[in-house]
This record gives sequence, structure tokens and C-alpha cells, in this order.
Amino acid sequence: GDREPGTGWRVRRALGRRLEAVLASRSEANAVFDILAVLQSEDQEEFQEAVRTCSRLFGALLERGELFVGQLPSEEMVMTGSQGATRKYKVWMRHRYHSCCNRLGELLGHPSFQVKELALSALMKFVQLEGAHPLEKSKWEGNYLFPRELFKLVVGGLLSPEEDQSLLLSQFREYLDYDDTRYHTMQAAVDAVARVTGQHPEVPPTFWNNAFTLLSAVSLPRREPTVSSFYVKRAELWDTWKVAHLKEHRRVFQAMWLSFLKHKLPLSLYKKVLLIVHDAILPQLAQPTLMIDFLTRACDLGGALSLLALNGLFILIHKHNLEYPDFYRKLYGLLDPSVFHVKYRARFFHLADLFLSSSHLPAYLVAAFAKRLARLALTAPPEALLMVLPFICNLLRRHPACRVLVHRPHGPELDADPYDPGEEDPAQSRALESSLWELQALQRHYHPEVSKAASVINQALSMPEVSIAPLLELTAYEIFERDLKKKGPEPVPLEFIPAQGLLGRPGELCAQHFTLS
Repeated sequence: GDREPGTGWRVRRALGRRLEAVLASRSEANAVFDILAVLQSEDQEEFQEAVRTCSRLFGALLERGELFVGQLPSEEMVMTGSQGATRKYKVWMRHRYHSCCNRLGELLGHPSFQVKELALSALMKFVQLEGAHPLEKSKWEGNYLFPRELFKLVVGGLLSPEEDQSLLLSQFREYLDYDDTRYHTMQAAVDAVARVTGQHPEVPPTFWNNAFTLLSAVSLPRREPTVSSFYVKRAELWDTWKVAHLKEHRRVFQAMWLSFLKHKLPLSLYKKVLLIVHDAILPQLAQPTLMIDFLTRACDLGGALSLLALNGLFILIHKHNLEYPDFYRKLYGLLDPSVFHVKYRARFFHLADLFLSSSHLPAYLVAAFAKRLARLALTAPPEALLMVLPFICNLLRRHPACRVLVHRPHGPELDADPYDPGEEDPAQSRALESSLWELQALQRHYHPEVSKAASVINQALSMPEVSIAPLLELTAYEIFERDLKKKGPEPVPLEFIPAQGLLGRPGELCAQHFTLS
């Protein structure tokens, strides 16, 4: 009755016996081969037992100091040499430990997520134990040691070029809360990117996606923490250790992102990076201006990517005094008829509003933007017009010098519009010599709300700006719904006493007639 059925139970018993034997006597060391053999098993249950057994075995050997410490000599050399039995045992056992770790590293690419997860937690347990009982000799007192090679194996498995590791990477995120594992993850990621890009002439998109998932999960503390949080337990912390200083973390964080972004990435990844660059990457870099190459490259890709890249450049110009003379020319180039129909329309106008908010911009530049938008407005849908018209009026409020576009007291009558819509440089577009006749044309628009919004320029513009935030996400459906909900005019009363019917009794009709006359 008390026996569990199935092979899993038998394997567990057999592995348990071998584990006890190896830990009890060095003469039983060869039983390790039996344990490692089960790591190759196709049967998932057997294999999971083997991972747990290896984890307990080498964990105990690390704690007991029974693995060779120092530069590991080759197995053949030691076994045929004349060194003592203890040294031979320790070298031999450390080679077994290495083959166990390499097998676990391979298993990070196993099709079953359960297997991957088990392999990852076993490897991370070894990282913790090997960190506490280093397998390299300390060169001086206070020398910082970390199992870098083992950790590189883990990060290399996570950044697989072949398969999507996003689920496993989300499991790995918990280790990034520790200062030491975060620091070494960033270093190992730099190595992995260099290795994979060196090995593959055409890097698979899967690798880039895995790398982005890992890199974007790394987040540094905003200020120097008072207490360092280490995954590898330390008896004491030394101030000389780089891993204990936020400045060093920022330096490595910067090296990590730059090593990734210098490569040609898939377009979908450019977008993902650009969406987080302004708040998750730039503020944490040691020298944010080094991002200029990536951002200018992204700026030339066009469309939404250009816009997002301009956002990053705007931060560098404003906060880090970067010189980028082409900024407004690039933004001007993004204004074409498609801008009213793209998915990122709300973000575009939100950012354009931000970029054009400075009152120090030259009048010719603001006039060019106002004129280009007014020209595009002639063919824009009503939901876009209800946002663009207040946008143009806000530009005129901010820059009184541009009001000549709507009110030129003694200007010449224009036979033709001097504005050149084909000119790419806003400075050469001659917008300031023109007028916003397009707004007058829109006052005859078929939609009453649009003609009302365009009529605002007929009076003196009120000083406080109109917030365009509520209008950014406006859709045709919402306008339609709003129109449907509008109540018609109230019925006009025609007589004091409502009629009771067309034909009443003769006396009633006479009485009604009498009261009305």
C-alpha cells in the first residue's frame, strides 16, 4: 500500500541513494555520472528529478569546499599527474560541476517552459552559492568576486537567437532587483550582443526581441541607495567595489544600450525603443548626448518613427544643450495630408504642441507651421479640423508677430498666395508674406462646429490658450454621436389654449372662438 506507482518514484529513489552515496564517501564519486546521465533523459519527470538532485549535490559540494578553487587544469593532465588524491578528486568533481552547468544552460532552450524554469532556478541557485564560495582565488583582501562565467552562460541562454524567451525573461526579472545581478546582467548582455552579431552575418529578429525584452526590464534606482541589495550574500561590503555605486551602474547601463542600438534593428523594434527612450533610457544614461546617432538615424526612417525620434532629440536639445539645427525642418517635413489619418495622430499633435510651445521661436518658423497646417486643413476630415483649428489659433496667440496672417491693416491685396507649399525649408516658404485665407474658406464648411471654430479669427483672439488635449483623440464616430444627441429647437407656442380636437360640439367651438377673439 505505501508504494507510489510509476517510474518517477523509482527514479527519485535511485537518484536519492546515489546523492547520499556521493556526499557520504569520495570513493562513490563515480555515481555522479549516473545522476548526470538522467539530465539527458527525454522523460520530463525523470529529468526534473535529476535537476533537483544536481542542484542539491553541487550545492552541498560548493558549501563544503569540495570543488577545486583557482584556474581549472585539464582533467587528463591532473589524472595522469602525481598530485594527491584530494586535489585529483576536487579537480575531477569541478569538471563534473561544469558539465552539469553546461547541460542546464542548454536546457534553457528546451521546448517545455517547466523545464526551462527549473533549469533557470537551478543555475541561479549555483550563482548564489558559487558567489558565496568562489571558485577563483581572491587576489587581495576585499577583492570583489562574482561567478561571471556561470552568469554569462545564464544570460546567453536567455538571449537565444533561435527561440522567443519572453516568458522566461519575465521570470528572470525578479533577479534584476538586486544590485549585483543587475550590474552583471548589463555586462553579460553587452558580451552576448557582441558574440551573436559576430557569429551571425544576418542576426535573427528573435535575438533582437529577446535582447530588447531583457534590456527594457533593467531599471536603475533614481538616486544612490542607502543600502545595497545583493543576491550573493556578502560578509561585508567594500566601498571600492564598482558594483556598489550607482555611477558605475549608469556607465554600464549606457554601454549596454549603445552596444544594442548601434546595430541595424528590425523596424518594429525601433518603435518599441523610441516609445521608452524619453523616460526609461535617456534619464538613466551617464552621457545622454551619446544617443544622438541612434536618434538621427531613426529620424530619417519617416512617419511615426521620425516623430518619436524627434521627441528624444527635443529632450537632448532642451535638457542637455544639444545643437541640432535641422530639428524644426524635420518636424515641418512630417506635416503632410496623411498626418490626419494615421494611428499616432493624437501623439503627433501633442508633441508638435510641445515643440512649438516656446515663445522664443522666430516668427517666420511659426508662420510656416500655421500656414502648412491651414493648407492641409482644406482637405482634412471634420474630427481633425476641430483639433487643428484651435491649434493654429494657439500658435497665433503665442506669437503676436504672426497675427499679420489674419489681420494685415494696410497690406497689399494679394493676387496669388506667395506661400510655397513645396518648399522643404520653413525659412524659405514665404509664409509670413501670405495670409490664412484657408481659415476664411473653412468658415463655409458643411459642418457647423467646424465653421464656428474657423470663425474664431474674425474677432480679436482671447489671450488664454484653448487646451487641445480633449480634442486630440476625437473621432468621426464621436462627432456623429454628439450631433445625434443635440436637441432640436423647442416648439413655438401658437395659441394660448391648446385645441381639444378638430371637431367638438358646436357650443364648445363657439366658446373657444369667443375666448380667442
